[in-house]
Amino acid sequence: MEIRRAVEADMPAIHRLLVQVNAVHHQGRPDLFKPAGSTKYTDPELRALIHDDGRPIFVADDGGAVLGYAFCIFEQYVNDNIRTDVRTLYIDDLCVDEAHRGRHVGRRLYDHVLAFARAAGCYNVTLNVWSCNPSALRFYEHCGLRPQKIGMETIL
Repeated sequence: MEIRRAVEADMPAIHRLLVQVNAVHHQGRPDLFKPAGSTKYTDPELRALIHDDGRPIFVADDGGAVLGYAFCIFEQYVNDNIRTDVRTLYIDDLCVDEAHRGRHVGRRLYDHVLAFARAAGCYNVTLNVWSCNPSALRFYEHCGLRPQKIGMETIL
């Protein structure tokens, strides 16, 4: 298995995985996430992201089959009044095809993102995880991530 930058030819596989991610989120929070079949990005949006070096997408490629992806975003607050200028790589979305979970695909993607962030001079790697997705939370804790901040809500 190779972890590499996504290319346009990966778009159908990425869309298939985006549907899986949305299904998990819709199941956990149907008040916030649209029903099954919805995806986070349209084809033009995904195509633009694939070519955006500020938002790299990595895929786990196993002989031409995309088993997972990691969408990332570089973030930095330069000359902010209270935040330091550290450069962060934010993992916006990480997914492993449900048929290939438990085979360390997610860990390989995550480790690749860490190495990429180090090489890019990042101070840290961050992400958000929905509390309605306990398996993802356990995975990230197993990878050594710790809470940085906690989002809270009251439904009115």
